[in-house]
Amino acid sequence: MSNSNIDNHAKTLISIIAGSNSDKEVYKKAEKILRQENIRYDLQIISAHRDPKKLDEYINSCESLIFIAVAGLSAALPGVIASKTEKPVIGVPVSSKLSGLDALLSIVQMPPKVPVACVGIDSGENAAYLAIRILNLLKK
Repeated sequence: MSNSNIDNHAKTLISIIAGSNSDKEVYKKAEKILRQENIRYDLQIISAHRDPKKLDEYINSCESLIFIAVAGLSAALPGVIASKTEKPVIGVPVSSKLSGLDALLSIVQMPPKVPVACVGIDSGENAAYLAIRILNLLKK
């Protein structure tokens, strides 16, 4: 699945990658903020576990400056993305089992040299706001 609010000639600034369609309620919050702020973004549904080759291909071909990774349960997606790029990655833990605490702890416990920023559980909008702040720094 691919969705975008950009035309084919504009550069995507932010990529939202969700591990599953079941994360829709959370990634829609990020999309809403990015649309309101007229930020060009791309949305992909790619599981780090079920489709690692597709994830690799997307990360390697993507021109986005920042990744927002939405994931629940083991929440491996943000860390996997961060291990494959030098671009900033913002993890959004999704509440499912253990009220999202499992996903939160997974995202914040990244090993050295694999940094992932983490926002609150189900806080897709804060992920978008953080991405916008990072973009603003890049403009200076």
